[in-house]
Amino acid sequence: MQQNDLFLSPAQADKERFVAMMSATAQAIADSLDHPHAYAGMPPYELRAALRTDELLPEGKITYAELLEEVKAKILPNLVRPMSTDYMAHLHSPALLESIASELIIATFNQSMDSWDQSPAATEIEVEVIRNLCNLYGYGEDADGVFTSGGSQSNLSGLLLARDWFCNEKLNWDVKKYGLPENYRKLRMYSSEIAHFSMEKSSHLMGMGYDAVVKVPVNKAMQMDVAALRELIEKDIAAGNLPFCISATVGTTDFGSIDPLKELRKICDEFGLWLHADAAYGSGVILSQKYADRVAGLADCDSITVDFHKMFLLPISCSASLIKDKKYFEALTLHADYLNREEDEEDGYINLVNKSMQTTRRFDALKVWMSFKMRGKEGWSEIITTCMENAAYFYEQLVKTADVEVITKPEISSVVFRLLPPAGCKEDADTLNKRIRRALLHTKGVVIGQTVVYGNVCLKFTLLNPMQTHQKLDELLSLILSLR
Repeated sequence: MQQNDLFLSPAQADKERFVAMMSATAQAIADSLDHPHAYAGMPPYELRAALRTDELLPEGKITYAELLEEVKAKILPNLVRPMSTDYMAHLHSPALLESIASELIIATFNQSMDSWDQSPAATEIEVEVIRNLCNLYGYGEDADGVFTSGGSQSNLSGLLLARDWFCNEKLNWDVKKYGLPENYRKLRMYSSEIAHFSMEKSSHLMGMGYDAVVKVPVNKAMQMDVAALRELIEKDIAAGNLPFCISATVGTTDFGSIDPLKELRKICDEFGLWLHADAAYGSGVILSQKYADRVAGLADCDSITVDFHKMFLLPISCSASLIKDKKYFEALTLHADYLNREEDEEDGYINLVNKSMQTTRRFDALKVWMSFKMRGKEGWSEIITTCMENAAYFYEQLVKTADVEVITKPEISSVVFRLLPPAGCKEDADTLNKRIRRALLHTKGVVIGQTVVYGNVCLKFTLLNPMQTHQKLDELLSLILSLR
């Protein structure tokens, strides 16, 4: 090719082209934020028709300026905006400015985190970030971890290590070498009935199936019922089954409820089980100087899932899998002459593929490194504490409001509630709540969540934006009530 219009290079012309394209893109994004709402785009069928593309690969080229115009016209106006205080639907956060800048570095240099020679500084930064995270969550010198694509993969990693640990140490069977033991259908792991669906998905991917996941009832606070758990374990043992792991949830998807980690640790010690913590949501609580004690039990877990694209306000995707004893990562290690040569490792070259389920990975640790350094302990404590106290405030307002039923008091930053039909209303409660959520989305630009609790349709505020205010929450409640 005669002209380098493909990549950034040391040539001055290429540098100028790069800066111009990035600047134009940033300006287009900024210009698109012409309203404060979470969504002002088209409804689904209309949007689908508008974005139908019959010529994704046209015969001729177009300029970046022409392409950007199409993006500005069709895509930017129809994106949901998690940075809006009108957005509270899911565990889907706004992205901190410095973390958006870090994404530019990550994408531009395109490091591959499987071997040192593909990611020298990036490898060393991930190692340092993981070491500091292990310290943050109370792990000792033997701990380790690795970045993953998200909470589901982090959970799969922790549960797989738990399964292989149990088979190796309790059954004297090497799953890595021989596959699942003959009695694998008897393996059992325990999670609450409202745990993330990645428990079942992980069990399926590990060859055990959904039935290996025993769902434990929850109490009124939506926490795992410890007495019921004990009964289920004892019942399984009596039936000849093989309990190997308890997966605690530190921040359930709907309620943000936290399972009793200290009590679960005692049960694991009693029955010889691995304790995994799915803290994809609640891992951020550790940074609140006021509320960190709510997740203090994480230090007692054998593995922890940490998500940074939830409470930590970093761009998707960014997660980590931490384990208390790094020797168990051996279950994921396999040497290849073209990638993680043993002689390189002997000479100090760290190849992170040795503890990862993925081969090629992004340099996501940079987002954590930059945001932690920039915000510091005080800044992060304020962010997390503000979100949690906004949820506590909104809960108190709902409790005082007639014709509103609140499911449980929030432990982190999620509030689940339902509106009851006022006198004379012809709609049932489920229809009313569904209609209100849709009306908020398409007529008011407000995006909130919907779930089902005890068979009833409920609404949900997941408050991850520290720019949210009590005044705005009051206004949103008034708006919701006005739509009944």
